[in-house]
Amino acid sequence: MFNDLRFAGTIACLLMFVSIDIYAQPDTLWTKTYGGSDYDRCGSLQQTSNGGYIIVGFTSSFGEGGTDAYLIKADSSGDTLWTKTYGGASYDYGESVQQTSDGKYIIAGGTESFGAGGSDVYLIKADSSGDTLWTKTYGGGNDDYGKSVQLTSDGGYIIAGRTESFGTGGSDVYLIKADSSGDTLWTKTYGGASHDYGWSVQLTSDGGYIITGYTYSFGAGSDDVYLIKTDSSGDTLWTKTYGGTNGDYGFSVQQTSDGGYIIAGYTYSLGAGGSDVYLIKADSSGDTLWTKTYGGEDTDYGYSVQQTSDGSYIITGSTWSFGTGYNDVYLIKADSSGDTLWTKTYGGEDTDYGYSVQQTSDGSYIIAGETKSFGAGFTDIYLIKTEQESGIEEYTPEPFPILQVSPNPCLGSVELEYSITNSSDVRIDIYNIIGRKVTTLENEHKEAGKYTVTWNGIDQSGIEVPGGVYLILLYTDNHTITGKVTVLR
Repeated sequence: MFNDLRFAGTIACLLMFVSIDIYAQPDTLWTKTYGGSDYDRCGSLQQTSNGGYIIVGFTSSFGEGGTDAYLIKADSSGDTLWTKTYGGASYDYGESVQQTSDGKYIIAGGTESFGAGGSDVYLIKADSSGDTLWTKTYGGGNDDYGKSVQLTSDGGYIIAGRTESFGTGGSDVYLIKADSSGDTLWTKTYGGASHDYGWSVQLTSDGGYIITGYTYSFGAGSDDVYLIKTDSSGDTLWTKTYGGTNGDYGFSVQQTSDGGYIIAGYTYSLGAGGSDVYLIKADSSGDTLWTKTYGGEDTDYGYSVQQTSDGSYIITGSTWSFGTGYNDVYLIKADSSGDTLWTKTYGGEDTDYGYSVQQTSDGSYIIAGETKSFGAGFTDIYLIKTEQESGIEEYTPEPFPILQVSPNPCLGSVELEYSITNSSDVRIDIYNIIGRKVTTLENEHKEAGKYTVTWNGIDQSGIEVPGGVYLILLYTDNHTITGKVTVLR
């Protein structure tokens, strides 16, 4: 049916991320704003299992106090299904949201209304309608902030931020492991005698964690990008810093399909202008493979990065160098070596920022940020959906198959939904991140149409696979489509 040499060549190319595609920047499909007459800001977003979106941030327009954590559920067209606020009489905010495996939501941020100190880390569990199930605070007598939350393989949560209550310096990176009820299992701090900040945490394929932020305690300049690798107990395995003699900042980290890491932020040490978007590719030990900067002569920032299904990278942030206003949302597509494939700006005559980006299940992109150019108030949450990216494969112009993976990450089984536009032989293989085939899910002829196959996390010998990142390869007669899934254990 298929030549095995084709499989070997394909997986080798995927692991090196060699691409033969020609990319064209996608046009805007729609934009939406959310908020009231005052200040409303986005922290992050996630596509939900039903194809819609969940967005978290904070609002001065609604709620109980100075600001409240603000949760918005939108459908696949960005239309509001419901909104919720969380908080008390003082200042409360949401920074990070994830949909849990049971269809509910976990939100991390900060609160001055509750807790032990000036500001505490704030964790909120909400049901599928946004109604509060429970809340937790973490911290001490000084200021503590939550910036990022992820689901863990045991059904609990890992939260990263910074603390002024604990640690060795003015502020330290703060890591909290909580169980499924939000009760603390352990906490860790990382840093030195000065100020250190944690902004993003992700699970790694070995069961540990990767954290990025920035540090004034270590590195080459006034502050450097800070990368921390821990084991499953939060104990440090290694740390790295990246940057030059001026200010350099990390805001987003992802483990890549080759077992290394991609970090996005911005740099005043390198690049073409006042500050540039900063992209760092590191190997599994944190050693630099390459760095890239993007921007012009003015001020440009990077806030979020995700590896796309073709092994490239999508980055969002803001730019003063390009666009139509004082500051515009900045979207950059880079190949597996960090070279620019295309850039796009979004916004109006005032200031607009992009804070979070994801590739959606249909292969397009969703960006969340804030806008002063549009909306109902001083600043509104800004959601931008692009069209599907047009990639023209060198050898055949027919339409690409589509592969969707849900849920992702998964705790048990995962559904792979795919569609083909022409009658074709179809094969779906699962590989681990070192290129070893785990199992074959499909290997037969299919007519044009949409199909669903379930992988239950079992290898071809009937053994449950360990937690980690797995590559999905969908082969047809003329195309190879890739995806990835994170299995939590």
